[in-house]
Amino acid sequence: MNKLLSLLSLCFALMLSSFSARPTAEGYKVGDKVADFKLKNVDGKMVSLADNKAAKGYIVVFTCNTCPYAKAYESRIVDLNKKYAPQGFPVVAINPNDPIVAPGDSYAAMQTKKYAFPYLLDESQQVARMYGATRTPHLYVLTRKGNDFVVSYIGAIDDNSEDASAVKTRYVENAMTEIMAGKSPSTSATKAIGCTIKWKQA
Repeated sequence: MNKLLSLLSLCFALMLSSFSARPTAEGYKVGDKVADFKLKNVDGKMVSLADNKAAKGYIVVFTCNTCPYAKAYESRIVDLNKKYAPQGFPVVAINPNDPIVAPGDSYAAMQTKKYAFPYLLDESQQVARMYGATRTPHLYVLTRKGNDFVVSYIGAIDDNSEDASAVKTRYVENAMTEIMAGKSPSTSATKAIGCTIKWKQA
């Protein structure tokens, strides 16, 4: 009996350790206030949400260099910034991948990208964990409320991860249209489609 209890205790301990070694899907929900961060941009400067005093909000997207889905969405992310940055909602891109697991997502590789918006390295992966990001791309629309930023939309950019010309529903653009009109998005959360984030190995 004692041996059985010991074995069960060991199994339970191993189960708990396996859960703690993995990031959970927990993170920000729509309506949550986000904590600020300070991450290194590809130009070597540190960037935080508080830096842009004129921002009405942000389109924060966890993405990377190597994921086929991230590559397919790259031009669409660029277009979101072109459309919404002039209206006060610039894009902030964050690469959460561990370069040991995905060498093509190293800081040096990130610097080959010439975006008109910040492309930040989440070296510790703490920002991705804080947000609850699980995939690349995984997008969060933040709206300013006083001095804070609140999550207004979470999920996918649109409904076609392969072919931009075949998109039928533009989730982010629809949400932004409602946000800009002072409304809450009627669709505030969708399932992010993409590669799983390459987490650091325990």
